Amino acid sequence: MFQDFKLVGDRPVALQVKEYIKRLIIKGVLQADQKLPSTREMSSLLKVSRNTVIAAYEGLEDDGFRYAIPGKGSYVAATEGHLTTDAGGADGSAAWQIDWKARMNEYAVSAVELDMMKQGIRANKGVISFTSIAPDEGLFDLGDVRRAFMDRMAIEGQVLLNYGYAKGYKPLIDYLIRYMENKGIDTSGKDMLITSGFTEGFDIVLSALRPSARRGAAICENPTHHTAIKNLKLQGFEITGIPMERDGIDVNRLEKVLQKQTNSFDLAYLTPSYHNPTGIVMSPAKRSAVIKLMTRYQIPVIEDGFNEELRYSGAHVAPLIATAGQGNGVIYIGSLSKVLFPGLRVGWVLGDRALINHLESIKRARAIHTSTIDQSILYQYLLNGNFDKYIKKARMEYKRKYELTKACCEAHLPEAQLSGDGGLHLFLTFPASVDTRRLLEACTEQGVIFTPGDKFFLQEGEGTNTLRLGFSRVTDENIERGIRIIGQEARSFLQA
Repeated sequence: MFQDFKLVGDRPVALQVKEYIKRLIIKGVLQADQKLPSTREMSSLLKVSRNTVIAAYEGLEDDGFRYAIPGKGSYVAATEGHLTTDAGGADGSAAWQIDWKARMNEYAVSAVELDMMKQGIRANKGVISFTSIAPDEGLFDLGDVRRAFMDRMAIEGQVLLNYGYAKGYKPLIDYLIRYMENKGIDTSGKDMLITSGFTEGFDIVLSALRPSARRGAAICENPTHHTAIKNLKLQGFEITGIPMERDGIDVNRLEKVLQKQTNSFDLAYLTPSYHNPTGIVMSPAKRSAVIKLMTRYQIPVIEDGFNEELRYSGAHVAPLIATAGQGNGVIYIGSLSKVLFPGLRVGWVLGDRALINHLESIKRARAIHTSTIDQSILYQYLLNGNFDKYIKKARMEYKRKYELTKACCEAHLPEAQLSGDGGLHLFLTFPASVDTRRLLEACTEQGVIFTPGDKFFLQEGEGTNTLRLGFSRVTDENIERGIRIIGQEARSFLQA
């Protein structure tokens, strides 16, 4: 006994000793009322100091796992509800086993099937990976983040460590509403809910708009954001996709679908800026046309504000919710995750005040509130004026990488049609003879991976000749080398 104790990491030694002895008691290796070795003996057995064992024994007593008899020593306290043998329960019966896989409902099974991260390729060390569209952590200004944390904790640290409000941290809400007004949005009659990133906000909105008596029906661009497809399907929505053109969604096709299926749709999900995966920015004319159509057919629009801040050239294009003016038919879901710090899981939903009132109650029922510390750090970081400085630096770096990636694609992949007017990725469409899943298999053997484009399309068999190329976290050298390898492998498919 006590021969398997090993110190790990840099955790306090006394804590490790306490937890080790506690595990022996819980497993039944040490029985109730059994005498424990003296502190001197235990220190010798575990090869730690006697003071460490004294502290560990005190901790065991505090936790109810030890008692002392003056003049006699330390003993194991009786415990309830723990296993007394490794194989069975407290009464010696066989261990209780449930087939959890068989118990999973349709929602849980679908979640696994639609989980792109589980289905995706893992990037081994040394592999050039174009799969990520997360920001480059090398650009993070840690000093400013640390200062924001210290500033806010100094002001209201004790409050931040307690429960917060389901609606969100009010200073951040006020700041973000002004931020949205600066995008040209009329916020009269509107309100905001803070969420744990875009995905939670989207899921909450879908759960509020999902019909009770039938399956929901949604309309969206095709291709579109895989996370959106996943959540729409998990929430029971049937999805109708509208093809993309060079300047955004095919408005003529959209109008024909709406005319044919009048009163059929519960919502539309659209990403007008740096669309994922195509990178296309919807033109101002199409934004106006879309709003007019949705107004005519009374279809609420969920606008994904994906990567709006990463515009490298041209004039500012107003969000759909700004195009709607005082109308309340657009629900804007925003996040700075792709621009700033994904580790701070902070997003927001801006919409009609009556809608936000209901979403707030759904949020409270599900998660109580988004981390107040995360919200407050982001608020103080923004308040300190760091965002403008950071975004200027980020735009310059990502623009440089965007132009390098584009030039490499034009040089090594001349047969592919490129789309992407900004953001952190490019979308490539090859001739029909190129199956990008087979291309991925060939490139993986050469140490290069990317995201096959068919994952973003609604119907099986669509987009099999497309791929998404994320460049934000790839070095210049690897961008050039990786695209050259993709080009070499693609040529074998084109010549076949």
